[in-house]
Amino acid sequence: MHLNINNGVKKIQMPEYKISIDNQSDSKSCNFIDKQLHEFNLGKIGDYQYTPLCLLLHDLEQKLMGGLDAFMGLGWLHIGKLWIAEELRGYGYGKALVLAAEQEAIKHGCLNAYVFTYSFQSPDFYKHLGYEVFGELENFPPGYCRYFLKKRLEVV
Repeated sequence: MHLNINNGVKKIQMPEYKISIDNQSDSKSCNFIDKQLHEFNLGKIGDYQYTPLCLLLHDLEQKLMGGLDAFMGLGWLHIGKLWIAEELRGYGYGKALVLAAEQEAIKHGCLNAYVFTYSFQSPDFYKHLGYEVFGELENFPPGYCRYFLKKRLEVV
């Protein structure tokens, strides 16, 4: 590395680097990057773990009819996926899954929850459950919006 001073302004001449593409998220390089970022984060916020949370909805024959996939960590519940079979939508099963996930998260010390959803999915469903929009991306995907919602969790 060279240090050049030009008109009183310091300029650092950096060595050249090459950018490559690695589309395999489980590659050694991507795992290395993940580990480095985790170590950096440890220095700022201490040790942390994310705990998976999966709730399933079965019918009497044990056929899977819905579910919620989430994780808990750093005091937050993140709802990643919520799906209910189409013939069961509107009967309160989605609400029951979200409320059960929230209660489980509270037991694990979570104080808040967040979720991302699309305008063609169900932002109003989450709003009805007390979630508030804190961000949105227009035309993501084109013609739709992506909403970011959060909620303060309450002990029931």
